[in-house]
Amino acid sequence: MDFSSQIGSQLNATAILPEAIVIVTLLLVLIGDLIFGRKSKSWLPYFAIAGLLASVVALFYGWDNPNPTSFLGSFTTDNLSIVFRGIIALSTAITILLSIAYIENTGTSLAEFIGIMLTATLGGMFLSGASELVMIFVSLEMLSISSYLLTGYMKRDPRSNEAALKYLLIGAASSAIFLYGSSLLYGLSGGLTDINSISATLKQGEGLESLGLAVALVFVIAGIAFKISAVPFHQWTPDVYEGSPTPVVAFLSVGSKAAGFAIAIRLLVTAFAPVTEQWHFIFTALAILSMILGNVVALAQTSMKRMLAYSSIGQAGFVMIGFVASSQAGYSSMIFYLFLYLFMNLGAFACVILFALRTGTDKISDYAGLYQKDPLLTLGLSLCLLSLGGIPPLAGFFGKIYIFWAGWQSGLYGLVLVALVTSVISIYYYIRVVKMMVVKEPHEMSEVVKKYTPIRWNMPGMRPIQVAIVFLLVATSILGILSNPIVNIANESVSSSVVLKASMTKASINNMSVTDVKTVL
Repeated sequence: MDFSSQIGSQLNATAILPEAIVIVTLLLVLIGDLIFGRKSKSWLPYFAIAGLLASVVALFYGWDNPNPTSFLGSFTTDNLSIVFRGIIALSTAITILLSIAYIENTGTSLAEFIGIMLTATLGGMFLSGASELVMIFVSLEMLSISSYLLTGYMKRDPRSNEAALKYLLIGAASSAIFLYGSSLLYGLSGGLTDINSISATLKQGEGLESLGLAVALVFVIAGIAFKISAVPFHQWTPDVYEGSPTPVVAFLSVGSKAAGFAIAIRLLVTAFAPVTEQWHFIFTALAILSMILGNVVALAQTSMKRMLAYSSIGQAGFVMIGFVASSQAGYSSMIFYLFLYLFMNLGAFACVILFALRTGTDKISDYAGLYQKDPLLTLGLSLCLLSLGGIPPLAGFFGKIYIFWAGWQSGLYGLVLVALVTSVISIYYYIRVVKMMVVKEPHEMSEVVKKYTPIRWNMPGMRPIQVAIVFLLVATSILGILSNPIVNIANESVSSSVVLKASMTKASINNMSVTDVKTVL
């Protein structure tokens, strides 16, 4: 084998075909906008969505790749990364569909918005498969900086500028903390950047479970917790969600969160394997705090976007139960819940976007009596909120049942009980919105709804939102009942992951009784 073929086999560039499709789509969007100008707004969004769907198809054909390592070991395209990359690409495709009317209504450039959104998608997809410290940080910054730009995209809106500034300052601090933790890992491993090599070095060495590794663990978890909006690293979330353009909030609540959980799994399970008990304890505390604070504070919110912000904090706490379980069922339930969360949360934001376009407000009290003016919007928002609360037979119910069962099987009884109590609390503030829309009498209708414009779906940009709401509504309603294929994909992605096998084996041994362990021995 000559030198060029050796380099080619080590690079394995075909492994990033889905990302390459997104890159080509991004370049063509920018070139198309440069050549055709405002005339391109009628087809550019759909071209971007087609590129993202083509990327998802490429991910499907990359399933069970016999050679998942690429770029000299810095990127892994195993089934686990494929699932997370697919969730991020799908969330972006739906978000662009929701953005068309919203961005046109503000008078800003749609092509630039789509370009930044695709850049954030690339960062998230690369982050989901990164297995080298430098690539992890570059991908993280690619996602973060694009998110800052999207948050402040409405330059004439003071709230958007304030949200972007807060997000930038807190995000820069979290990136610096994460980078410091990564540099400590680099030093403790003797100058290695590949996380699998770092894991092997830390396992072989003696005395490395020291203060340095503990500090690195805390700093890395702080950076990851910021990305997934876990308490107490959630301070940015309510203000950014309220001030940002609503389609951006929809992407941050799903795509950015999925990327954060993907890198949490890959980094903590490998590089921090010697301190597994410590990071299990930390994430248990983060999960409890997130579920309690997120769901309790959401009760007092008067803004729909702030309520959904605290709801997303609580939802992150639920997902962390599967992460702490560290079993096959735990990891599979994480993936399953994130996939369902994609549809029910984006469905809720789709309805919020449509209501804001019609009324210019997101106050919960302004939704009073909406059923009498817009039954479709009321039905869509009600079902998505009830699904987020875990009401059967909607998708969220099956997602929560799976993740709670996985935690119970792993002996996390206290964590599951807290999740059950806070889930009941969450149902209250979700049903409060549904009651506001459905139960109010005509004389109790809000002033905003009284002036509600007649429903005209032939207005520019309205048809994509209608299609998105119907699609998300159907998915939220039936995906839980028809969940076997999704559960099988989640299980297969976890069971085939070399990264997770050692972690799942250790967790299963820890969960055995003394008698079982003696029997095995």
